[in-house]
Amino acid sequence: MEYRQLGRSGLRIPVLSFGTATFGGGNEFFKAWGSTQVEEARRLLDICLEAGVTLFDTANVYSQGMSEEILGKALAGRRGQVLISTKATFPMGEDPNGYGSSRQNLVRACEDSLRRLGTDHIDIYHMHGFDAHTPVEETLRTLDDLVQSGKVRYIACSNFSGWHLMKSLSVSERYGWARYVGHQAYYSLANREFEWELFPLGLDQGVGTIVWSPLSAGLLSGKIRRGQPLPESSRLAQGGGQGPQVPDERLFTIIDALDEVAAETGKSVAQVALNWLLQRPTVVNLVIGARNEEQLRQNLAAVGWHLTPEQVAKLDAASDTPPIYPYWHQRNFPMLHPRLV
Repeated sequence: MEYRQLGRSGLRIPVLSFGTATFGGGNEFFKAWGSTQVEEARRLLDICLEAGVTLFDTANVYSQGMSEEILGKALAGRRGQVLISTKATFPMGEDPNGYGSSRQNLVRACEDSLRRLGTDHIDIYHMHGFDAHTPVEETLRTLDDLVQSGKVRYIACSNFSGWHLMKSLSVSERYGWARYVGHQAYYSLANREFEWELFPLGLDQGVGTIVWSPLSAGLLSGKIRRGQPLPESSRLAQGGGQGPQVPDERLFTIIDALDEVAAETGKSVAQVALNWLLQRPTVVNLVIGARNEEQLRQNLAAVGWHLTPEQVAKLDAASDTPPIYPYWHQRNFPMLHPRLV
């Protein structure tokens, strides 16, 4: 397993982490992802640890805390071998102060996550979304307090716009507070808008990218085929998909290119799609999920090899996304960094 530095921090994390949104199945949405319980979770974690995957990702909102509870029980007795990432900001109930990035909510949310996980600290604590109603200074001072107390080791964000992240980094620098070292973002061959602004921001500011839904909710799993209905067992067919709809012609152009590269490499479509992401600048980690051992072992085989430059170029061309303004205009600037084209 390869390890990479998480942004401008000293923390080294594996290039794959195991996402536990499949744990619990607490409502219809999360049942479409999976409903793994403690015994099976423990077995999946065993497989991860054998492969060198030592980072486990969850969130308080996943099945309303059930994912954290199951992960905590499955990790009992081996907390020292692993890193845990969890998140806060989305509603956990009807309390008007029970969501967002206020001091009131974050202190309580962190304490609740620690209790459910059965641990005394969180290794990477993400703001699951940007709270535009709470001053950034309040959020970051609270997070810095959590770091200073030892309850949180590193802070990161998720699903931020470029200005959300840049403003936050500026405030942290101004006051000498803990800064976001990672950004968990939606990115894949099928969804490349991340590259327009967040990608160059991460390069410039030293923020590592942790990719969620690297197979675009299963669109790039190899199960989706031209002219065929969605497999009934797929997350998309069961109502668990996320993200904008990808036009059919664009999707199948990408899948055709993936098929070609898969044939050349002897790898699966999903493994090729994951490996492409691992060669993108700023990408430090991919959050992979699995509803069973077979899926997990398939995803773990996405590492330990590399696509050739020619294969990467083929996938780049098939998945190219025409940028919106002002990004298309910025591409006309002389001497643009080649990684930003």
